[in-house]
Amino acid sequence: MADFFSNVKARIVNMMGGKEPEAISEGGEKEYVELDTTASEARGKVVVRPFVMENFQDIKNVVDALRDGNTIAIVNIRPLKDKDIIELKRAISKLKKTSDAVSGDLAGFGDDYIIATPSFAQIYRAKIGATNVQAEEAPATAGPREETF
Repeated sequence: MADFFSNVKARIVNMMGGKEPEAISEGGEKEYVELDTTASEARGKVVVRPFVMENFQDIKNVVDALRDGNTIAIVNIRPLKDKDIIELKRAISKLKKTSDAVSGDLAGFGDDYIIATPSFAQIYRAKIGATNVQAEEAPATAGPREETF
């Protein structure tokens, strides 16, 4: 029976990526267990996901995907824009608050799309009235944002 528990303990320690703790020292204190943190730092693939916003309730799926942390959302707001502009403003406000909470980025893309990213991604913004060469050389953080929500 003792062999069974020692095997289970060894499997658990091995699964957690740690090392077997040292024997109890003279003071009666256990040594710490070293864990392998590199496995938990690896992220999954980034998902670029399209959404269509036909009513205010559709914003929940977008917000949940942003909070998940590995989704870049491309939101088609045209159906809600044609249907109810007040609901659209509420939805954009909620999306902006969520984007700020996860340290993400949010920008309009044309008249019918919004791009929302998590903290690891940034949306490039060119200066208004800049030529193509100047826009390519301008850093992404330079100047005010073109889109305001």
